[in-house]
Formats: sequence, structure tokens, C-alpha cells
Amino acid sequence: MSLKVEKLEHNMAKLTIEAGADELEKAINNAYLKNRSKITVPGFRRGKAPRKLIEKMYGSEVFLDEASRELMNDAYAREMSENKELEVVSRPKGDVVQLEAGKPFIFTAEVALKPEVELGKYKGIKVTKIDTSVSDEEVDAEVDRERDKNSRINDVEGRAIQDKDIATIDFEGFIDGEAFDGGKGEDHDLEIGSHSFIGDFEEQLIGKNKDEDVEVNVTFPEDYHEKSLAGKPALFKVHIKNIKEKVMPEADDEFASDVSEFSTLKEYKDSIRERLQKNKEADARAKKEDELIKALIDDSNMDIPDAMVETQAEQMVENYAMNLQSQGLSMEQYMKYTGMNFATMTEQMKESARTNIQTRLVLEAVAKAENIEVTDEEIDKEIQDTANRYRMEFDKLKEMLTDSDKETMTKDISVRKAADFLVDNAKETAAKKTSAKAKKADEPGEDPDEAEEDKPKKKKVTKKKTEAEEE
Repeated sequence: MSLKVEKLEHNMAKLTIEAGADELEKAINNAYLKNRSKITVPGFRRGKAPRKLIEKMYGSEVFLDEASRELMNDAYAREMSENKELEVVSRPKGDVVQLEAGKPFIFTAEVALKPEVELGKYKGIKVTKIDTSVSDEEVDAEVDRERDKNSRINDVEGRAIQDKDIATIDFEGFIDGEAFDGGKGEDHDLEIGSHSFIGDFEEQLIGKNKDEDVEVNVTFPEDYHEKSLAGKPALFKVHIKNIKEKVMPEADDEFASDVSEFSTLKEYKDSIRERLQKNKEADARAKKEDELIKALIDDSNMDIPDAMVETQAEQMVENYAMNLQSQGLSMEQYMKYTGMNFATMTEQMKESARTNIQTRLVLEAVAKAENIEVTDEEIDKEIQDTANRYRMEFDKLKEMLTDSDKETMTKDISVRKAADFLVDNAKETAAKKTSAKAKKADEPGEDPDEAEEDKPKKKKVTKKKTEAEEE
């Protein structure tokens, strides 16, 4: 078997693979053994007719197509495993060059090769500083949400509807005096201020009493999902059947001990503050990482072949199909509901696929530039995390992993460490300003203060002249 590699433009390559005549003969015989039971030959029981007789009756090429597909797959896989320096990043597009029994089998495969990255500035990239402090109001809002979840609903007597009350209503909607489909309801519990009804419907009920009949006038939004109603004025006839109020527990030590492991409200609030703080810091770090990677991508050069993007997009669609299946929904059902097909989904995924590829390539380049290494302990931790996620035993999972799996795991860890390296070596700037210098500071990878120092100093007379001209 032999392999010839012809480099093409845009990191594409044409591989010419030749398999010996003996390998083709073996593949033809395998195709015969696999299919002979499906072929009828007079005078022979199914599966017992000799290969030569079948070829004579149905043509010498009867088994060639299947043999070529089998041999093409096997030969390509073998060459890729033996030539690891060829980093192929797309599915091959094969074409048969020579297919004839007794002669070598020759075919070509057009593939995308992993692009080289000309890495831009990756140390000290400017990123916007994000405030991660937690205010007392945010803590109180969390406490109030928990109080709301633990509230009681009491009937109201002797007063009219107020904001936050729950009104039980019957209603029917009319447009131009005619009732419309979907505009009628009975015994509907409507929380005033929830904005679950259109316009100021809920506000018009404030001040109304139990057993009162009310006419509510509203206009459907122009972008309303039901096009026949969009933009039209409507009259709703409403009967108020009951009024209830939500009574929340007091925010005190007793409440804190009921809803948490803490015995005092202060301890409970402190735990909320700590949780919110961690969440904000994690979100800020993720946003910072995204900003840094985007800046690095913009400052780097790489020629990404379309075939690489196509393959990545197809894999993303396949992964999406697997996720749907895990939720009990088939891809066929999803496509029926959405009116999409594999091709349109793949096309929609291409932009994200390109971004994913660019992100991976620049982070791999950073890892290489910084000689980032992955320890055995880090690999074991990754295996343990995976085992925990799938409820498996560490030793059993480790035994199952192939060398290829471990290599992929190592690369994934190094990429994450490269992202951490970018974040740890970034320069944070204050919130964006409007001055010219601040605008310069917003440009990725550029430090305006450093840039200012690098500029030749202007003579004072020139500066004075400029100021005078401006006056």
C-alpha cells in the first residue's frame, strides 16, 4: 500500500492511496461471502453458488462496488493511523481512479488539513473590568424570592383589588363587537402586576371589587403571535369572582431556619451573598475569557478550509440529535416540527462551527507557545470527574479509555489551561469612556499608555500652534 500527498490551496490536500491487487481480491471475496445468500442461481441452493459462476451470470463487477467501498474505508483508516503527521480535520471526499480485478486499487481522497496559526499578541490583552460586588438590594431580592415561594394565599374580604393580589376572573374578549377564538376563560387566577395579560389589562382591575363586572379596553401588540389579532383594539368583559392576597412570611431568624441550614437571618443572608458573589465571579471570568479569545482571534491569522467548517457543523448537528434522543425526541420528529432538514441545520451551524474552530486553534497555539503541560494527576482528575458524571467507577473507566481517548483528554485539558493563562495574564481596564485615549484602550491587544510612550514627542511650539488653530 502506498500514499501520495498533494498539497492544495487553503489547507486542502489530495491523497492518492494505492492498495495491492491481492487486497482488492480479498475485498471482492469478502463481498461475495457477505452477499451470496441473497443471490439466486439455478441448480444451487441459496448461498452455495460459486463466486465465478455468479460473476459470469451477473457480470464481473457484481461484487466490485461493495469491495471498493470496504477497501477504501479500510485503506484510508490504515493510512491515517500510520501517518499521524497528517492532521486531517474533515471527512474525506473519495473518488475511484482504478478499480479492476487483478490490478491495484487506486483512489483519491480530498481532505482538509489542520491550519497553522500565526498567533497574535496573547499576553496582556485589554479586557473590560466587570464589577462583581453584591449589593444589599440583591441579597434582599433573593430573600424576597424565597419568601414568595413560601407565602400563603388568603381570601380577601372588605377591600378592592390591589397590586400583587390574585384575582379569580371569568372573561371574554370582543373585537368590533364579535367574540374571537381564544379570548374566553373561566376561573382564571390572574396575579395583578405579573403582566401575563396584554397591555394594562391587569392595572384596569385595580380598585375593583369582588362580584363586580368590569369592561377592560386594550389593544393587541403589533407583533402579537396571532396575526389576526395583532394591532387590533379589543374589549374584554370581566367578572371578578374572588380576590386573594399573597402573604409572605417575615424575614427573620425563624424564617431563615425554616428555609435553610442556618439559625439566623444574618447567617442566611451571608450565605446568599457568598453564593451570588461566586456566581458573579464565575460569570465575569467567562465573559472575560470570551472577550480575550475574540480579541486573540481577531489579532491572529489562520486559513480555515471550508471542508473543516462543514465537518464541524455536521458533527454539531449529530451531537444535537444525540441530545434530543436522550430527551426522548428523535431527529425526524424535531425536523417535522421545525420544518428543517439536515442540510439547513448544518448551514445554520456553520458560523458557530467556525468560531469553535478558531477558538480551539488559538488556544492550542497558546498552549504550544507557553509549553503548557498536563500532569498525570490532572488526567486522573478529569477521569474521576467523568466517572462521577456517569456514575461509573474510576478504575473501570480508566481501563476503558484508549490511547486516542487519553490524547484527546490531554489536549482538552491543555486548551482549558491556555484559556486560564489568557485570563490570568490579561489587563483589566475600567468601564469604557468616550475620550480618544479610552477609545484607543478598547482596541484589543493595545495599551494606550504604552502606545503613548512609543510615540515621538511633539515640540511644544507645534502643540501650541495646534491649540491656537483650534481656538
